[in-house]
Amino acid sequence: MDVIFWSRIQFAMTAAYHWLFVPLTLGLALVMAIMETLYLIKKDDFWKKTAQFWMKLFAINFAVGIATGIILEFEFGTNWSNYSWFVGDMFGAPLAIEGILAFFMEATFFAVMFFGWDKVGKRFHLVSTWLTGIGATISAYWILVANGWMQNPVGTTFNPETVRSEMASASAFWEVITNPVAVSKFFHAITSGWVTGGIFVVGVSAWYLLRNRHSEFAKKSMLIGAIVGLVGSGAVMLSGDSSGVHAAEFQPMKLAAAEGLQDGGNGAAFTIVPGIKVPKMLSILATHNPDGFVPGINDILNGYTDDEGNVVPSVAEKMAMGREALVALSIYRTTDDPSEKAEARYALEENVQYMGYGHLEKAEDVVPPVGVVFWSFRLMIGLGMLIALVLLLALIAVWKDKLGAWKWLLWAAVICIPLAYITGQCGWIVAEVGRQPWTIQGLLPVNVAISSLSAGAVKTTFFIFLAIFTLFLAIEIRIMVSAIKKGPETIKE
Repeated sequence: MDVIFWSRIQFAMTAAYHWLFVPLTLGLALVMAIMETLYLIKKDDFWKKTAQFWMKLFAINFAVGIATGIILEFEFGTNWSNYSWFVGDMFGAPLAIEGILAFFMEATFFAVMFFGWDKVGKRFHLVSTWLTGIGATISAYWILVANGWMQNPVGTTFNPETVRSEMASASAFWEVITNPVAVSKFFHAITSGWVTGGIFVVGVSAWYLLRNRHSEFAKKSMLIGAIVGLVGSGAVMLSGDSSGVHAAEFQPMKLAAAEGLQDGGNGAAFTIVPGIKVPKMLSILATHNPDGFVPGINDILNGYTDDEGNVVPSVAEKMAMGREALVALSIYRTTDDPSEKAEARYALEENVQYMGYGHLEKAEDVVPPVGVVFWSFRLMIGLGMLIALVLLLALIAVWKDKLGAWKWLLWAAVICIPLAYITGQCGWIVAEVGRQPWTIQGLLPVNVAISSLSAGAVKTTFFIFLAIFTLFLAIEIRIMVSAIKKGPETIKE
């Protein structure tokens, strides 16, 4: 159990640090591309210098984010080797495509974008800037294809000969990359990055205005940042809606934990905070039907019948069928008798969809930490709505030239910068902690996915990585703050 705990917490820590850098990369990529487009259209050096300033902050963030991303991918092999063996052929494919195609595209055009201002033509430089952002977006897509498959494993079958989950055809790969969970997660992650980038630009611009520095630069940057952030906020809500529907369909326990729903039913209410509920809202969010059935934690544990009349077995029944599958697999791989082998193969195929449950010790293991998921979900929604409101007010203030009178809004914009990062972290807590105990939903629990390592070894590397990542973060913040304090000095007021 110590190995499982430290392996999980090390991976969680690495992922959390990595996600501190990714959203700003995605958001600033769009902001600076829009600004450079304005420079090419208006032929005004103001927009060139403005784009260059935000590009400098993008470069700082991009460079530090690479290190955490590389370590994160290596941890699949070092800490989760059983997982890597079980799904290596499938899981490795999108990550390989991400590295070979998207990352190299992103890195190549980043070099042209950052160093090529006076070395290539204006149009080619603008294309490079857009392709840097597009490369980052494509990179995120392939990573989220891999993550989405872990949430909803489609397009693969279990091969008892190799004891691996494998893709059987090219059409199966298409099913993997169009997985509805992956698509929803992609749009949710990308657009949340636009929100982070937008509020970052608005907050930094507000800081300049509070100090009466670079007023024109700050106001015009705030306008672009607010528009990008608001568009992102609207898209986050839409993609969040589809994510809720997919959670209800493919990961009902995650939805039940996020809602703290012990006993489900038709016309389920949504809990804003304990004691305050919106009637039928959870059913609307989960099924788009005000009277739709939403199972609670106890329903999932004990079994239930859904709106379509499908009987969902209890967790205890799934565990029993999973153990039958494991026994059948063992017989299939050890017997030389053809009839026994055929009988075992049949029993395995009948129960293989529940094989992961056979590794669980008790039914309650499928319940994630409800309190953590419940409050992370509400914090994510509450802070997201607050940030959207600040972005809207910032847009109005710039439009009506009220920034000088609304000092409180400028301070709110600055404070919202760290709140955006907390929002993103809460989103990933809901997504990842909410699907515990599974590394692959329903197929492979964490207790059989880990490597054969000592707890001491994992604990040691955890603290080493924690120190390194904290140092990286401190260095990045110091460099970013220094660049912000220096400001866009070449822009004339």
